[in-house]
Amino acid sequence: MLVRDASAAGDAAACAAIYAPYVRDTAITFEWDPPTVAEMSERIAASRRSHAWLVGEEDGRVVGYAYGGPFKTRAAYRWSCEVSVYVELGRRRTGAGRALYEELFTRLADRGYQTAVAGMTLPNDASIGLHKALGFEPAGTYRRIGWKHDAWHDVTWAQRPLGEQVTPPTGPA
Repeated sequence: MLVRDASAAGDAAACAAIYAPYVRDTAITFEWDPPTVAEMSERIAASRRSHAWLVGEEDGRVVGYAYGGPFKTRAAYRWSCEVSVYVELGRRRTGAGRALYEELFTRLADRGYQTAVAGMTLPNDASIGLHKALGFEPAGTYRRIGWKHDAWHDVTWAQRPLGEQVTPPTGPA
């Protein structure tokens, strides 16, 4: 799989198509309506300005994506970022998520980010396993925090360093 920077104009439709079944059919994301191609394009552009958005391609077709964004808006959090990865539903547990995340972590570290944080709606054994395998450690769980598909859902949070943490921190670029 080729991992490359996403293009807001060229990859938004593919990313929106990958994400839509997660929105419609699962509680993995708490969005209720799949974003339009225009909305996805805006998300890609915003992420690329400050963090990174990558896509994974096989045979010239986008099969997954990963991105980083702000963890919180307050200044003291600026060295931390929230990360997410989505692959086509039939491609989970194939190594695609790992490949996307590994490249994403390198890009984020190069920009000066020091900690990656990920939230996972429970249950989600595939995501828990991926994050654990990539060095994320549990940070806590919000109980019954989101309502979707006629049920309350917990969200567990995990974090990992993006490299050797520098004190005092510099960047992010």
